[in-house]
Amino acid sequence: MPVRCLVREPRRLGDERVRVQIALGDLTDPPSFRNALRGVGTVVHLAASGRDQLAGSIEELNAIATWRMVEAAERAGVERFVFFSALGASTHHRTRLHRSKALAERVVRESSLATTVFAPSLIYARGGRWLGVHARMALLPVAPMSGLGRARFQPLWAADAADCVLAVLDADRPPQRVELAGPETLTHTEMVRIAARGRPVLPVPVPVARAGLRLTETVLRSTAPFTWDEAELLEVPMVAEAGSADAERLGVMPRRMAEALAR
Repeated sequence: MPVRCLVREPRRLGDERVRVQIALGDLTDPPSFRNALRGVGTVVHLAASGRDQLAGSIEELNAIATWRMVEAAERAGVERFVFFSALGASTHHRTRLHRSKALAERVVRESSLATTVFAPSLIYARGGRWLGVHARMALLPVAPMSGLGRARFQPLWAADAADCVLAVLDADRPPQRVELAGPETLTHTEMVRIAARGRPVLPVPVPVARAGLRLTETVLRSTAPFTWDEAELLEVPMVAEAGSADAERLGVMPRRMAEALAR
């Protein structure tokens, strides 16, 4: 089926950009939704931000933008809306991302569209922000890490997450909610060791990490390599009780982190 991508920078799609239709726009530009959604039957809403941008806050880019996207989809006659939330999203959550995702989830569920909500643990990919930061840290004698690294995750390789989305799109009776989790439960420390290729891990006390990252944000603004809001996400667990069961029911057998990165 033809695919149309709403993107700010088509070059970031790499070689794949020649295989899709391109619609220029972003979450801060609601008029661009209208052009992107013309003639579309299914929306897969992946865009989100774990940091404040010059064009909008975390809340604006996740919750308000999703509300506007849903409204635009309803007006355009879209039939299905697939949304990526986060495991543990709640309006009372510690992190701003999870609170904003919870508000966005509510908007999606209360819409007139047929919906599926994916709630993933940490999704990682080569070129992704989290893996990229820790891959660069592998060049250091030790890999610095915010906090004690005790929070637990079930990391999922991006290609496996994509296979789950395709399975839902092909399903005759798609589920309304899917918890996306990998086949193993790892602490933040264990994930950093894998990403940093076995380098020793140096825990940085949270107050020190928070102060340092806040200072970096003040100086570098949106170009900061990592922000406190992003680091704080790694202080809270994101674990599905059923593990990778939802992915397996979709016919996907997720790979372990070390195996995925070794390929």
